[in-house]
Amino acid sequence: MRFHLILVLKHCFLDSFLKTLFVCFQVLFSGTEVPVHLLVIAFSLIEAEEIMTSVKEQEATRRLMVFLQEWDSTHKVARSHILDNFIKSNDSKTEPELELEFSQGASLFLARLAAWLRMTYTYSTCLSKLLRSIGIFLSAASGHRYLIEFLEIGGVLILLEVLGLNYQKEEDKRESVKLLQLIADAGRKYKELICESYGVQSLAKFLATSNSAEAQEDTQILLDSLGHSNPKYQNQVYKGLIAVLPCASPRGQQLALQTLRVMQDVVGEAPTAVVEPVLGVLCSTHLQVQHEAIQLLKVLMAHQVRPALLESLVALLTPSWRKELTFCSETAEDPATLGLKEPKLVYTQQAAAAKIVGVLAKESAEVAEELIQMVVVHGLMVAVGSLDHVVSQRYASISLEYFVHTFPFMEECVKNALGDILFQHFMDSPETWYTKMDPLQAEVLASTIIDIPRAMARIQSTEGVCRAAGAIVT
Repeated sequence: MRFHLILVLKHCFLDSFLKTLFVCFQVLFSGTEVPVHLLVIAFSLIEAEEIMTSVKEQEATRRLMVFLQEWDSTHKVARSHILDNFIKSNDSKTEPELELEFSQGASLFLARLAAWLRMTYTYSTCLSKLLRSIGIFLSAASGHRYLIEFLEIGGVLILLEVLGLNYQKEEDKRESVKLLQLIADAGRKYKELICESYGVQSLAKFLATSNSAEAQEDTQILLDSLGHSNPKYQNQVYKGLIAVLPCASPRGQQLALQTLRVMQDVVGEAPTAVVEPVLGVLCSTHLQVQHEAIQLLKVLMAHQVRPALLESLVALLTPSWRKELTFCSETAEDPATLGLKEPKLVYTQQAAAAKIVGVLAKESAEVAEELIQMVVVHGLMVAVGSLDHVVSQRYASISLEYFVHTFPFMEECVKNALGDILFQHFMDSPETWYTKMDPLQAEVLASTIIDIPRAMARIQSTEGVCRAAGAIVT
């Protein structure tokens, strides 16, 4: 029995073997002398275990050296195959697992990957595989030292430069964004490092110009991450997103608007510089873009920039045909077609403005009163008279109906402008009545100016609320 116990002990780890052996001998031979032959067997096993361990370590080290020498001596095709095998075998491994795989020399391979990246990122044909391999190290649990080692060779700058290379594939650039995300996830000081390396500008440009929806989404997530828990650079991120809005990519505009809305509470007061770019995207014909613009405008109504936004929205209802739409990217694509595209863009923007003023007015009676003081009703009547654009007429009519029903004083003013018959059509069917309008009536609407004193608007609004409350009580 005692001999078998010793045989079992040989399977223990070497560093705890002596302690375990001593305890067992104390239990078995308490108060008596330990037989000499058992001690001889025990120490023979220890010596054998040490030799075996040393042999295993030497063999593992030899394999690592062979692997590294193979990497150092092979050309890019063979290295590509090595990367394929590495990715397949080591994806999602932890730091201890990687060290076990590389005999405590994983950093040696990471250093070679980083060096090859630094030398070949401008022309590499397997850049995506190389970045994914580095990502295995950066994403390894408990592998913070790998991150430090990669940053020490200028990893952030290299990844950002990859985003600016016009001839690199979108897949390669997306992998760069993923690595930057891993770096940003490591903490605030790493977010600051990315921003200090002009990362916001590079990422904003990539979001605006990328042709890959997946890459744009990854970039948006990264920019959102840089904009949170990063007070030193959150305003820079906010301004970078504003700079994306005039771009020619609808998906880029949509994602930028989403992120601006989410960041608004973090940033605090919105700068006046946000007004023109946000209203500029209203000339987009993509409904997703306009939807996100409306959601952002709702949030901005709680900030000091509200008067400037409302005034600009009202101005869009009465566009000037001599106005150059410098913030509508579509007009800049082909200057020869400016004359053909501008009316369409202005009508699209007018329709969006007509819709938005109605949405904002319904959200807040205070906003509705401010819009009335800005002569929004006149702008809506001009939009209703836009016979060349039915969408403008429809949205303007729906918003106009709200103001007429909410502010009774408006009913008489609009009735005088439309005439009894047309006004009745308006009241009966506000979504279709404009189809019965002729050019003369449209011209009359456009030339009618309605000016309402602020006090009267407030009184009429209060009366409308009281009547509604009385009807509910009744």
